[in-house]
Amino acid sequence: MSAAAPAIPRLEKVGRVTQARVILSEWTKLYSLRSTRWSLFAAVLLTIGLPAIFAAVTNSHWAHMSPHDRADRHPLDIALAGVNLSQLAIGVLGVLVITGEYATGMIRSSFIAVPKRLPVLWAKIVVFASVVFALMLPSVLIAFWVSQSILHKIPQLQTSLSAHGVLRSVAGGALYLVLFGIFCLAFGAIVRNTAGGIASFVALFFVIPPLLNVFPTSWQNAINPWIPNSAFRSIFQLTHGSHSLSPWGGLAVSLGYTAFAVGVAAVLLVRRDA
Repeated sequence: MSAAAPAIPRLEKVGRVTQARVILSEWTKLYSLRSTRWSLFAAVLLTIGLPAIFAAVTNSHWAHMSPHDRADRHPLDIALAGVNLSQLAIGVLGVLVITGEYATGMIRSSFIAVPKRLPVLWAKIVVFASVVFALMLPSVLIAFWVSQSILHKIPQLQTSLSAHGVLRSVAGGALYLVLFGIFCLAFGAIVRNTAGGIASFVALFFVIPPLLNVFPTSWQNAINPWIPNSAFRSIFQLTHGSHSLSPWGGLAVSLGYTAFAVGVAAVLLVRRDA
């Protein structure tokens, strides 16, 4: 006669699954991962470090630069130079936030704990966006202050946050990284594979834009403003040409792209097996 299976003791407290508790769970997952710390450290370092290097190089070569080269230098281009590379670290982290769980199988445990699934996606987005914005906004402000301090002997490259459009551009750099990261997170949820998610955002933002140069100029002028790379970047650009979106127009289009990607991810998350 087989022995009876031991009874599983009941928990003293049984809590409801709420969005707040799912957010707390996702926060615990995010900060406990080593990849999170390294990716965010790289993003902060690049955001601050590159402008400092570019400002130092500009400062040391200013006396020997031609008038044309001097005219091409803009203080905000220097201050926000780090955003162009830190987006890679933010994009990779955005993908890893969800594909890492698919790779380890932890996603099954997450969905068992939260059977409706969508609260998991919303929690990941809220936690990831909050962390990125909390780190990147001070980083771009510090990058602006550092670059301006290094360039203090060059009046032509001096500006302030109170100047027209400067604060919007600096804050837009942080907002750009947040939206870009959410967009990449959504792609990770769609493809459920780290390499596939990274390849997707790299193709959209770094491969496709140069390929458009093979088209006639009229086609480029019509298409370029609306592709993800141009629309997202217009958020933090200080000046805009006749063939580019305004900051608010770029923000609207970027929000549309991000909402669409998140919507597709949400639908697939509910319909597919874990």
